[in-house]
Formats: sequence, C-alpha cells, structure tokens
Amino acid sequence: MLVFWEQRLAFLATPKTGSTAIAAALESLAAVSIQRPPVLKHTTVHRFRRFVGPFLEAASKDSFTVVALMREPTDWLGSWYRFRQRDEADAGKSTRGMSFDEFVRAWCSDPRPDFADVGSQAKFLRPRQGVGVDRLFRYEEIDGFVRFLEDRLDCEITLPRLNVSPAGTTELTPATAALLREVAAEDFALYASLTG
Repeated sequence: MLVFWEQRLAFLATPKTGSTAIAAALESLAAVSIQRPPVLKHTTVHRFRRFVGPFLEAASKDSFTVVALMREPTDWLGSWYRFRQRDEADAGKSTRGMSFDEFVRAWCSDPRPDFADVGSQAKFLRPRQGVGVDRLFRYEEIDGFVRFLEDRLDCEITLPRLNVSPAGTTELTPATAALLREVAAEDFALYASLTG
C-alpha cells in the first residue's frame, strides 16, 4: 500500500497485479509505504475504508482517492499457480507436480487446500458495505494506470519487472473453465465492469 499525502491518493496493492514493481518505482514519492508484512502490504478496501482511510482523512481534513488494479480472474489464478511452482515455495503451498486445471479445481472447492487458498480479487476490492475503490484499473491495461499516476503525481513513471511468476502452462478443460466462471462469478462480473 502506498499513500501520497499531497496528492490525496492511496494505492491498494491487490496481490499478483504488479504491486511490487509499482512500489519499487513510486515508494520514494509516497508519504507512507507499507511493504511488509503481506497482510499490511495487501490491505483490502474494507480494511482501508474502516481503519486507514478515516485516520488519513481526519489528519488531512480531506478525502483520498483510492485506486487499485484488477487482473483477469483466470490469468490472476494462473499467476498464483505459476508463482507457487517455484523451488522456494513452502511445501504446503507448492503447486509443483500438479496441473493448472487441478489447481483451479482446488481453488473452487470449499474449503480450499492451503496451496489454493489465495483469496479472491472481488473480496479484496469490494467493500462489505459503503464505498469501495474510487478508480479500478485493469492490470492488462497497466499503461492507462501509469498515465493516471503520472498525471496525479506529476512525474514520468517507468515500472521495473519484479516478482514475476515463472512461465508455465495454464490451460483449463472446458468443464473446469465453466466451474471457475460459476464459483468466481463476482470476480468475472467486477472485471467485466471495468472500462479501462
């Protein structure tokens, strides 16, 4: 999470949407940068609106624009699957030796096994009540997000490539793709509502 005080802007770090690269490029410009532990770095919109936002608004006597990125849901799960293929992945969270199809079926189960328990972008980005994210951008159209930041922060931004998941096959059977669309309906609907 990054907070830009003078610009009254807060960036929420949706997992697996380039937040590490964004923090590396912009941390020096931020008044507040929370990169560790992951539970704080990846503060949900609900927690931001309940705890962080009210504090910032009370201190500044002004409102903050809250922005975030969202990745296409199947691609987002593919990034998690590939990320957990790495040699250094925790044994209980490793996806080594399994197909992406198996991983997605596990993510669709209830309860989810540890290796597939990666949450949901819709749960991260939608409030339980009240106001959510003010501006939500598609990860696949990150250039528009960068232009928005350049305008708000009045500087040129070049994003490094950091924390990139390794390459890998992320094919789904038609049955698993249909199951995912059903289980992740809220994620797909939210993504479809974004206009870039």
